[in-house]
Amino acid sequence: MPKLLAPTLTHAKVRLEPTALSHLDGLKAACADGDLNALWYTAVPSPDTVEAEIKRRLALYDAGSMVPLTIIQTTDGAEKIIGMTTYMNVEHNTTYTRVEIGSTWYAQSAQRNGINTIVKRMMLAHAFEEWRVIAVEFRTHRFNQQSRAAIERLGAQLDGMLRAHFIMPNGTMRDTAVYSISAHEWPTVRTHLDFKISR
Repeated sequence: MPKLLAPTLTHAKVRLEPTALSHLDGLKAACADGDLNALWYTAVPSPDTVEAEIKRRLALYDAGSMVPLTIIQTTDGAEKIIGMTTYMNVEHNTTYTRVEIGSTWYAQSAQRNGINTIVKRMMLAHAFEEWRVIAVEFRTHRFNQQSRAAIERLGAQLDGMLRAHFIMPNGTMRDTAVYSISAHEWPTVRTHLDFKISR
């Protein structure tokens, strides 16, 4: 079965486009904005490792298990790369399609300004309305309260906790909080997100 292809998704304030090595300089600047890789419970690349991260994501795209996207803010008449996101852990077969939205990070200056809600609205719409997925999943570290709150604000439901899920690069054990939105919930969640974005 053909793999899911990376889309270009647009809004007046932000555009998502397939990640490419041509985004390297912009992504280096974005991940240096706020020293995001210093947070122990996240896995954000540093300026020195972002090229390897781009190549890793592109290899997973070639393998059909990830669809990597670069986040570009388009307000104030200018374009600025502000982060990365993906559809990941893709399950795509003749019976059903299911994806996780994750491996997302934003430059610190692009956080808490409503952009994430718009990005997730576009990604969810594409997953449910174009790919016809049965569910979209979100996963995050149990201790990443900012991420968990953002996922819950989208309208995702907590499915449960994967205890001792894997070992982080710093050697600590990660418990993973798993959330999801199912296809039958999408119309209500879409209305909720459209209301949030319009305010």
